[in-house]
Amino acid sequence: MKSRKAFPQARRIIVKIGSSLLTRGGQGLDTAALRQWTDQIATLWDQGREVLLVSSGAVAEGMARLNWRTRPQHLNKLQAAAAVGQSGLIQAYESNFHRHDKRTAQILLTHEDLTHRQRYLNARSTLSTLLQFGVIPIVNENDTVVIDEIRFGDNDTLGALVANLIEADLLIILTDQAGLFDRDPRLDNSAKLITEASISDPRLEKMASGSRSGLGRGGMTTKVRAAQLAARSGTATVIAGGSQPRVLNRIVAGEPVGTFLIPDVEQLDARKRWLVGQFQVKGKLILDEGAVRALRQQGKSLLPIGVRKVLGVFQRGDVVACLDEHGNEIARGLVNYSAEEARKIKGTPSSHISQMLGYVDEPELIHRDNLVLL
Repeated sequence: MKSRKAFPQARRIIVKIGSSLLTRGGQGLDTAALRQWTDQIATLWDQGREVLLVSSGAVAEGMARLNWRTRPQHLNKLQAAAAVGQSGLIQAYESNFHRHDKRTAQILLTHEDLTHRQRYLNARSTLSTLLQFGVIPIVNENDTVVIDEIRFGDNDTLGALVANLIEADLLIILTDQAGLFDRDPRLDNSAKLITEASISDPRLEKMASGSRSGLGRGGMTTKVRAAQLAARSGTATVIAGGSQPRVLNRIVAGEPVGTFLIPDVEQLDARKRWLVGQFQVKGKLILDEGAVRALRQQGKSLLPIGVRKVLGVFQRGDVVACLDEHGNEIARGLVNYSAEEARKIKGTPSSHISQMLGYVDEPELIHRDNLVLL
């Protein structure tokens, strides 16, 4: 979608609501605000749209129920708060959607669910089936069991990955700010709201600022990066203030609410979107200039001869990052050889693989069909 005028035709929509909106400064769920958003989402469903909700708030609700005033730093306490708060969060959504005769389903995901190809496909199938039967999926990270090494980091990223997963038309990120500003409006009264920008504009991340609410994990930087990730499936993103009246209905109607980030980057196929969404790469391959040029300009596969250094421990089929000699990541893909094997054949022609290893699985280290440029 290159224009807000196309929003009224958006059929599949992801709505992400952050902790700072859902909770009253750490005092539990803001039930009045939650009621307004569920009313708006129900209206969108009645218009024939499929709306999936990515909701924060479980940890904050758990903190309130446990009478904790500050967000804990230890993982086990965060997991306990999430376990306590998740039931209250879903109960609140279920009761509010029930007023509109709408059914809901709870979906808890970890990064491993979207890293493992079969689990990724299963998640997509489940979400698509729920939408087909008119059920509103309510998605959250499974904070109860997730560990730091495999967490999404924030629900903005989760929202973008779900947008890639189901090929959403529009991602709406509701926050406590009116949108993205050219400067931090909390520090500079002259800051101006950016109403529209290209997702490929390099100035975006410089304008984004971090979270200060103390409840959530995602600031404007994560929202910009989430929009960049969502754009890989052609999904447009709007970042807007969630406390504005009828904000969701107005956005979908095409009104100039918040910041519209135009997805003007190359749209990837489903398999390559899955590859882009892999944050836990198992290793790195440092490439020479010739290999970088072959990948970027000629769309070729990565051959062993173009690899100068192999870093990390990985097995055949793992996701690895491809870096130039200055440390810039240019691509990532599914590797055909283990790290031990890759170290033996790096810098050599494919015709010598059999001589170096005693066998040949593939002539390419990474085939172009399993590689995506970043």
